[in-house]
Amino acid sequence: MNTFKSTVPTGFPEGFLWGGATAANQLEGGYREGGKGLSTADLMTAGTHTTPRRITLDVDPALNYPSHEAVDFYHRYEEDIALFAEMGFKVFRLSIAWTRIFPNGDDAEPSEEGLRFYDRVFAELRKHGIEPLVTLSHYEAPFALAGKYGGWSDRRVIDFYVRYCETVFKRYKNVVKYWLTFNEINILTMPFGTFMSAAMIPAGSLELGGDPGADDERARFQSLHHQFVASAKAVKLGHSINPDFKIGCMIAYMCVYPLTSHPDDVLEAQRKDQLSNFLCSDVQVRGEYPGFAKRYFAEKGIAPDVTEDDEQSLREGRVDYYTFSYYTSNCVSAEPGKEETEGNLSLGLKNPHLKASEWGWQIDPAGLRWSLNNIYDRYQIPLMVVENGLGAVDTVEEDGSIRDDYRIDYLKRHIEAMKEAIADGVDLIGYTPWGCIDLVSAGTGEMKKRYGFIHVDKDNEGRGTLDRSRKDSFFWYKQVIAGNGEELEPAKPAVEQYGAE
Repeated sequence: MNTFKSTVPTGFPEGFLWGGATAANQLEGGYREGGKGLSTADLMTAGTHTTPRRITLDVDPALNYPSHEAVDFYHRYEEDIALFAEMGFKVFRLSIAWTRIFPNGDDAEPSEEGLRFYDRVFAELRKHGIEPLVTLSHYEAPFALAGKYGGWSDRRVIDFYVRYCETVFKRYKNVVKYWLTFNEINILTMPFGTFMSAAMIPAGSLELGGDPGADDERARFQSLHHQFVASAKAVKLGHSINPDFKIGCMIAYMCVYPLTSHPDDVLEAQRKDQLSNFLCSDVQVRGEYPGFAKRYFAEKGIAPDVTEDDEQSLREGRVDYYTFSYYTSNCVSAEPGKEETEGNLSLGLKNPHLKASEWGWQIDPAGLRWSLNNIYDRYQIPLMVVENGLGAVDTVEEDGSIRDDYRIDYLKRHIEAMKEAIADGVDLIGYTPWGCIDLVSAGTGEMKKRYGFIHVDKDNEGRGTLDRSRKDSFFWYKQVIAGNGEELEPAKPAVEQYGAE
């Protein structure tokens, strides 16, 4: 009689990719330097937690556009990468600004000056032994595409994107291995993604997210389909240029629970999980639209233009791995009138068992373990958590220290949840907490909502020296990486750490 034997993983695998994540429009600055064109992010004003960002159709010198300077990585990348190396980063997630390479999106030839900037960045990462993880499109489409073509609603934009991908794939084929095609591609299942992701000027209101009453759901899903096709073509092209490329999808994973055990609430949670999360990843991982999407389209009168060539491209351009952002969880109910709370790109119902951040995002480490298992059970391909973190207001003490124990606690508990998911059998290959250096918030344009291990001296109005300094979490995360996730308690009082610098 055979006895079943198994070995349960007890920690993070050897070679696990520890690092941090950023995006060009929130990090780089230099918005008109090096021949860069205007991106959609460059036309979004600053906002706050209570005041929405606005879209302008031209740059108004009287307004504050946070992406124009951001935190000036464009001029300070050597200093910043040295700090990442000091923490021990194995990988650094960054995006290439499309408008640095093709300023208008549809240009016939790329900008050599823009390409040379990323030559220097990748060389600096290589010098420190850090693997780049590159997002090809991260909420910064060329603004010229919005006015000339209506953004991603026009099928011609697929070819412009693929030309851009071919340019950077060939240029960096020997220095970049890991690629992501679109950041949080599922944002287009919501009105919020109309301008930020699809470069479509929203109808009715120029507030970010637009006027819900004027939302054109058909145009959004047509734009999303065009991005699916563009992603698939990029995957196939990338593999032809370098078979060793690993090209993935990136989903804003929205962990949802039924508010009660009522069957209608359970079905509502399943529906939300399908439409918000799995519609996009089913297409990108499995290569075809799922049945629940087809039913949703039929019931809503949505009929995306899908050609036979599109269907073939989707089948042939399936991604190699799945990455996602995870910050919070929400509840859903079939019964209206329940108390709402906020989250990453979405609203949901308040969970009575969870506490929330200053921005109303509920803190739920167990939800990350649940999400990892839910995703891996469906797809059985390698996973990576490429965004996770706590946005909070930090206080700089008189001695220059920043005691962000709240951030350490949040990250520690989520790392413990990842470790449990690995023991559950999930193939998790990397972790890049969001905003490893303080940067501009995409949703609100704020600086005071900070995620980083590295503090940047800049406020919401754009004032400050931009000087970098290490927070308590900097030293803690350095220890976590050195111990491959086994040493999660601070090794010594932070005052000793600062005193040693």
